[in-house]
Amino acid sequence: MGSRTILKGKLHRVTTTHSELHYEGSCAIDEDLLNAADIREYEQIDIYNVTNGERFTTYAIRGERGSGTVSVNGAAARKAAPGDLLIVVSYGVLTEDEVSHFQPRLVYVDARNRILSERAAIPVQLAA
Repeated sequence: MGSRTILKGKLHRVTTTHSELHYEGSCAIDEDLLNAADIREYEQIDIYNVTNGERFTTYAIRGERGSGTVSVNGAAARKAAPGDLLIVVSYGVLTEDEVSHFQPRLVYVDARNRILSERAAIPVQLAA
């Protein structure tokens, strides 16, 4: 039986709060946001920069709980600046049986990276 790589967690349109070029590479994320999206510290994450179109892979580290921190660090700091909107995602490899009942953790935030809502599916949007 095969497996598939599936979206596991997503932080949708978080705002970059810091960009630290001379810090060890990673992305520090408010612990509340990590927990809500089921992203673990040191887990691989992909970051999609809505503001400038950059896409890159790094790993998550725990930021101060309740701070709203989203700090892109190390070489990746050249790909995101404070104020940029980011989509942060993690993926998991699931068996076909697991995929049939799996639901991702999708987290939507306000401009200060405070959680507005959590969902298990992306809403269907019809073309205008």
